[in-house]
Amino acid sequence: MAHLHILREHSLGLPKARKIARTWAQQVESDFGMVCTFQEGPSADNVTFTRSGVNGTLYVTANRFELDAKLGFLLGAFKGRIEGEIVKNLDDLLAPKAPAKKAPAKKAAAKK
Repeated sequence: MAHLHILREHSLGLPKARKIARTWAQQVESDFGMVCTFQEGPSADNVTFTRSGVNGTLYVTANRFELDAKLGFLLGAFKGRIEGEIVKNLDDLLAPKAPAKKAPAKKAAAKK
């Protein structure tokens, strides 16, 4: 059985981290057929996820995400690829969003 352990530090605070964790859970449910359970706490949350061949927990605090997962025998052969996909998804969600660019103001038509 293969084991994944991914740790990401952040400075978002719990409310924003909680929102990202919920988004992550929705993504893995739709993309990978996971069943996720979200358990909110006063200072930390747990997202448990499972499907055939995979089970684990995403632990969410005000300053870190910690994912632990166990892969069954068949999925263990794809550990590197699975870990890479999880890391990419989580890093994409944690990446700072660039502010939307404003369109340049149109010049008023010259009066004749």
